[in-house]
Amino acid sequence: KAVVSTQSTGKLRGSIVPGSVVILLAGVHRGKRVVVLKQLPSGLLLVSGPYKINGVPLRRVDQAYVIATSTVVDLPALPEIGDAIFKRKGKPTKNEKEMFIDNTTEEPKISAEKIALQKEVDALVVPAVKKVAMLQSYLKSKFTLSKGVYPHDLKF
Repeated sequence: KAVVSTQSTGKLRGSIVPGSVVILLAGVHRGKRVVVLKQLPSGLLLVSGPYKINGVPLRRVDQAYVIATSTVVDLPALPEIGDAIFKRKGKPTKNEKEMFIDNTTEEPKISAEKIALQKEVDALVVPAVKKVAMLQSYLKSKFTLSKGVYPHDLKF
């Protein structure tokens, strides 16, 4: 008997809604607080710092790698953003002789489309963040634990 599997978007955690402020737990921006924009069709969360406030660009994050806080921002309608924007170009394949001759690697450049999208999203999210008292400085500060402070005792 053949089992047909369909790929579906994972269920979003109850504490995370679009506009929630979450704390990133892994990656380059770990410890930073970001705003959840939406859940992408792949099941990942689309988050932004906003870049203008704390330097976190539009990123995809698995909900397992965030801590949800009780802070929520009222977001305006955002432009349509999908997983395709984050797709990287594949590396060109080389035959054996070319592999050892050309060893120059180019750094991946951020596309102009992505930069324009980041500015567009920041223009919508930053005013919403400024409406909430003290939220701008809250997003700028990093999350850290002190000696004797345990995460399971904290209320986010």
